[in-house]
Amino acid sequence: MGNITIVPVWIIQDILVLIIATLMVFYIIKNEERPKIVLMQFICFVFFYAAVFENVAVSMGLMGNEGFYAYGRSILMICNIPLTVPIIEFLIVYSTLRVLKTINIPSWTKPFITGLSAMIFDFSLDPVAVKQIFQTSEGIIGRWSYYPIPGEPVIYGEPVMNFTGWIYIAGYWTAFILIGEWWHKKKGYSNLIGYLYPFLASILSVVCLVSPISNFFNYMGPFFARTSNMQWVMLIALTVITVGILVLAFVKFWDRRFVSTLNYRKDFPIMFTFLGIPLVNTIFCIIGGYTQVLWLVVLAQVLLLFGWFGIYILNKKYFLRKDTIKA
Repeated sequence: MGNITIVPVWIIQDILVLIIATLMVFYIIKNEERPKIVLMQFICFVFFYAAVFENVAVSMGLMGNEGFYAYGRSILMICNIPLTVPIIEFLIVYSTLRVLKTINIPSWTKPFITGLSAMIFDFSLDPVAVKQIFQTSEGIIGRWSYYPIPGEPVIYGEPVMNFTGWIYIAGYWTAFILIGEWWHKKKGYSNLIGYLYPFLASILSVVCLVSPISNFFNYMGPFFARTSNMQWVMLIALTVITVGILVLAFVKFWDRRFVSTLNYRKDFPIMFTFLGIPLVNTIFCIIGGYTQVLWLVVLAQVLLLFGWFGIYILNKKYFLRKDTIKA
């Protein structure tokens, strides 16, 4: 398990994540129709989905296996990973889904859009984490250290497929949660079903994650080797497909009708997840002098900025026009 590593930058980052997570819990309690069920989703995602696959990968990395990774020690850990890692992953997925629930688009598009959002977020997070390497009393330790296979396509030391992975990691969870919500509604919002389906979604998501289909998405395995350029092909292909579905959802299926409003004050935890977390990473990137990856982190932040404000402005215009017609 190791000792606690005191790195001030990491402590500050963890505190910020824990603060926004606390605000998100209050937000869920206040704004969700069934807050207990959503909080159960939070718990199941963090401890039974994200923490499971992260710990498996970290355990393999600590045993010296190439192609896996390790995290630096934090004050709060779930076995070998910082608690804030799966928490921030949930914040990203939940925030995206929460925004999508304000828009009249088909449910089948949401796993793809959530996956795209998670991938963009990852481009604002991982490049900084990989560069945060410090000399401590325990030796040289990185916030996040990846051990690529020799010859594997990488983006600043991180395998290309790790970015691709977030499309389906978030997509699996979203798909099963949406099915669970449908099941819950069909059963008259039974408490038993409500508390059960987040656990089942976690288990099924993990099963999908370790299945051969994930390697197919990563590099079209088993038809190609992990060291092939198919990692690039699949990253580009899945990105194009998910962007295409996003455009389709907003152009063909969306009848320009919002079902609820967005408010930067009421929805502050959601807005901060989209805008604040990437901004914090950009600041740490600049302070740390990681100029090599700064363009990538800023690009991800800009894309998330446009995404949030685009939907926010359209939302405001829609309800303003609606109020005007009523008047």
